[in-house]
Amino acid sequence: MMESKKEDVRRKHIRLHMEGALTARDKVGVQDFVLLDAYTSESAFVDNLRKRFNENLIYTYIGTLLVSVNPYQELGIYTVSQMELYQGVNFFELPPHVYAIADNAYRMMCSELNNHFILISGESGAGKTEASKKILQYFAVTCPMTQSLQIARDRLLLSNPVLEGIPVGGHIISYLIEKSRVVYQNQGERNFHIFYQLLAGGEEERLALLGLERDPQLYKYLSQGHCAKESSINDKNDWKTVSNAFSVIDFTEADLENLFGIIASVLHLGNICFEEDDQGCATIPDTHEIKWIAKLLGVHPAVLLEALTHRKIEAKTEEVICPLTLELSVYARDAMAKAVYGRTFTWLVNKINSSLVNKDFTRKTVIGLLDIYGFEVFDKNGFEQFCINYCNEKLQQLLIERTLKAEQAEYEMEGIEWEPIKYFNNKIICDLVEERHKGIISILDEECIRPGPATDLSFLEKLEEKVGTHAHFETRKLAGPTGRKRIGWMEFRLLHYAGEVTYCTKGFLEKNNDLLYRHLKEVLCKSKNVILRECFLLAELENRRRPPTVGTQFKNSLSSLLEILISKEPSYIRCIKPNDRKEPSKFDDFLIRHQIKYLGLMEHLRVRRAGFAYRRKYEHFLQRYKSLCPDTWPHWHGPPAEGVERLINYIGYKPEEYKLGKTKIFIRFPRTLFATEDALEFCKHQLVARIQATYKSCLGRKEYVKKRQAAIKLEAHWRGALARKAIQRRKWAVRIIRKFIKGFINRNKPLCPDNEEFIVFVRKNYILNLRYHLPKTVLDKSWLRPPGILENASDLLRKMCVRNLVQKYCRGITAERKAMMQQKVVTSEIFRGRKDGYTESLNQPFANSRINEGDINPKVLQLISHEKIQYGVPVIKYDRKGFKARQRQLILTQKAAYVVELAKIKQKIEYSALKGVSTSNLRDGILVIHVSPDDKQKGDAVLQCGHMFEAVTKLVMLVKKENIVNVVQGSLQFFISPGKEGTIVFDTGPEEQIYKNKNGQLTVVSVRRKS
Repeated sequence: MMESKKEDVRRKHIRLHMEGALTARDKVGVQDFVLLDAYTSESAFVDNLRKRFNENLIYTYIGTLLVSVNPYQELGIYTVSQMELYQGVNFFELPPHVYAIADNAYRMMCSELNNHFILISGESGAGKTEASKKILQYFAVTCPMTQSLQIARDRLLLSNPVLEGIPVGGHIISYLIEKSRVVYQNQGERNFHIFYQLLAGGEEERLALLGLERDPQLYKYLSQGHCAKESSINDKNDWKTVSNAFSVIDFTEADLENLFGIIASVLHLGNICFEEDDQGCATIPDTHEIKWIAKLLGVHPAVLLEALTHRKIEAKTEEVICPLTLELSVYARDAMAKAVYGRTFTWLVNKINSSLVNKDFTRKTVIGLLDIYGFEVFDKNGFEQFCINYCNEKLQQLLIERTLKAEQAEYEMEGIEWEPIKYFNNKIICDLVEERHKGIISILDEECIRPGPATDLSFLEKLEEKVGTHAHFETRKLAGPTGRKRIGWMEFRLLHYAGEVTYCTKGFLEKNNDLLYRHLKEVLCKSKNVILRECFLLAELENRRRPPTVGTQFKNSLSSLLEILISKEPSYIRCIKPNDRKEPSKFDDFLIRHQIKYLGLMEHLRVRRAGFAYRRKYEHFLQRYKSLCPDTWPHWHGPPAEGVERLINYIGYKPEEYKLGKTKIFIRFPRTLFATEDALEFCKHQLVARIQATYKSCLGRKEYVKKRQAAIKLEAHWRGALARKAIQRRKWAVRIIRKFIKGFINRNKPLCPDNEEFIVFVRKNYILNLRYHLPKTVLDKSWLRPPGILENASDLLRKMCVRNLVQKYCRGITAERKAMMQQKVVTSEIFRGRKDGYTESLNQPFANSRINEGDINPKVLQLISHEKIQYGVPVIKYDRKGFKARQRQLILTQKAAYVVELAKIKQKIEYSALKGVSTSNLRDGILVIHVSPDDKQKGDAVLQCGHMFEAVTKLVMLVKKENIVNVVQGSLQFFISPGKEGTIVFDTGPEEQIYKNKNGQLTVVSVRRKS
């Protein structure tokens, strides 16, 4: 059950990848160059590659060929889950990936029981080695596993030269090692990595035993390319990987000691310096390096020294030792270095193969991995580039022929008429290079073995003589006026399938011969180094035949390689480096165009697109596009071929746009497929909207039903909880009511259990209510009526409250306020109940004075300066005879009362002469100050004052005499002069008046207000 679920999830991921492949083409390009409309345009090819590279999509197909651009960064696309995703899936169902190539090869091998090979090519830094590793890792994870197979795979993953791997074992074949790189490197080129790794990562003790220093610049063989250290390469870490690999591949400590001794001896060889003596012969003045080489290789120093500076020539029965010139000594040294390194490499391959041997002889099928350097075009191209480009010509020929053959086979199988395709057949170039007795390699071999002084220039002349008329061959001598300027005197040009390449013949003969002098070979055969003894057998010394040249060896090796490839089903991976600096996200158009050209990608695309751009099985095509036709949506129950035919008729395919095969539909133009994909996108949006609406409706209905059921359940539980709570509350209420009724009945009885709670409640309730009804002031006499059982307590509380209010009021009275209240008390004693208007005056506070000192004339102040003014108030004085009203000021001091007119004191009444003060019981403000007639006073003062109560009270308190105020009714008599008195009559009326009546009396009319 779990396995089926995992498979369903995996298929879902696959479908998502499929749908995203074409719909995102505007942003990320197409995943198959065959789907490019402008398939003949190199600019369109580069633009599509750039779009995908910018989106970190480094893989693109050309049919079944995979184009890989090195990202120079980790993209996270090589996980175990990715491997599982591609396992057992149709080749075009998922986006392009190296895992798709590996899985397709493995499945075809298992199902058809035939051999396969995967050819990986490209420049240095393009990612060929990484592609090989990823393929091997994929096989290691996805293939059936046993303990012995695990060991073999671990060893295979750690052995990384040119590989031919087998899923149940492994085998490595070395077709060509570029031995010349050991002794010479072009500008910007490094020697083989092992040298730098040993110096950077080797232990100090090991380096000391080998006589090496860490700085690679100290060794001539490592510093010629001026690229000993490269930022993108970590030699120290790589050394750890190599060391681990040696331990996994069953290398003993003795093997490693001998192997590293050989590697170190090569570096010491490069540092040997030759000098020329007087006779023109080579000598080695400093034998320091000779001693190290002799020690590491296990040979005698003197014998080695002689072999590097002399040559042994055999003449019938005699052996003659001739000294070498400086140039020949250098040649002998470099030949020895190349021979030692080359044969040691072969030994290493054989050693690894012995650890990878397949012991299961029942399995006969294999998958080969061929990691080969791509087409090389440098500023200076030599013998090595000639060999590599010849190899690429042969492989390109194989690729085109196999692609055409596969296309033709598919057409025939599907019953579609095959239309011959025109393409560039590079057999003519291959024949130019390899044809027997007529090809360039044969001519080169003839020059190497012919007697007489053969030189690189004579070789070039022989080429002009033998192949000068060939359409794809050109030299400076044979070229036209324009082409002649671009070809040197020592150069020839070949027109390859990928373009023109100019080769310099300098060094061709020497590199093709690659002879190791017999004298040096004898020294190496007698070496005590075990590895060298296996590489240089004594039997070689008995063989007098000339060994085959390097060119012939390479041609034979390539021929055997092609025989192997022809017997297998092919898969191709073309690797491209996006820039020379190995920087991520940097896309160099010029460099990539160069690689596209020399990898032959445009030619392969043209051949692949000569027929139909897109083909797909009926089942898959119908499954993807069935929603575009009502007859096929949502399910088609008939044969898939009929469903597809009905679908494309409904869409409106034209007859020239497609063909129907036996199991597949073939679509000629990419635009037809894109139009179908765009229609699917439009239809998909409509279907998605409808599906979303239906799905949301179902979800909404489901959610509603769920919520409704939950609400009903909650309501039922809640109602039950409320009912139970109400019952409990009612029971409690009944108990309380019963208890209070019993308490009310027994409330007048002594405290007992029957009335205790009731009485406590009544007390509490009364106390709580009383706090809201307490009197706010001392004068507030209100009080909450208490229950009968709390009357005594209520009286006590009331007294306490009043006492508290009084204390609070008293604490809040100021001294000034206290004095004023004492004055009010005096006023009360005088006027309370005796004069109208007294009650209204209670709320009017008394002032210290109604006149400021500034309102009193300075002369007056000077006259009374010996006395302190206690009170002053404006008054109206009525003359004693004519009762004429005059504005005056009444000023009270400590000793006397003064009636003042502006700057004059009109009357001074000393308190000792004051007999009394009279006023009426009405609301008028008339007061009469009576004086003793014996004190030479002018007479009584008749005054009208607006603050009568205040003025009288102040006067009484200053006089300090009792009962001097007389409140009269009706009229009063006042003293005018000795023996003469006047009368004031007091009356009430509708308005206030003061006038002299007919009887000569002063009449004062007041308005009596209703009480």
